[in-house]
Amino acid sequence: MTVSVYLDTCSIQRPLDKLDQTRLRLEAEAMLGVFAVVQTGKVALISSTVLELEVLQNPFVVRLQHGRHVLSQASTIIKVDDTLANRAATLVQEGVKPMDALHLACAEAAEADYFCTCDDQPLRRTRAIADLNVAVIVPVELVEVLEQ
Repeated sequence: MTVSVYLDTCSIQRPLDKLDQTRLRLEAEAMLGVFAVVQTGKVALISSTVLELEVLQNPFVVRLQHGRHVLSQASTIIKVDDTLANRAATLVQEGVKPMDALHLACAEAAEADYFCTCDDQPLRRTRAIADLNVAVIVPVELVEVLEQ
């Protein structure tokens, strides 16, 4: 069975962050594990035009190259359209930041099994959204799911 996953930018970039806290190190290791599983084909990576744009705006060459490499492995790329923008606007009304709302709307449109983030705010905000059609998890939880 293939699991479909939408990774937000912070989770893609986590292995390149300053790893001076235990949580950051655990998340970085988890993301390296996720990237390895993507290469086996057991995980279908989902991208979007908004995710690609966000990665391309990174001014640091290493982060830009890393993000592009990860996204090059995506099996699906969701294009943002009016329907997704409207769904994102609804999520913003629920307290989700606009960019996070766009990512979530893309993950839902792709029917992703999981939306993975290292960012605490969307994680907290999305727990209260009753009609959200994707499970929002952190990297360590994603690794646990993939290892079952």
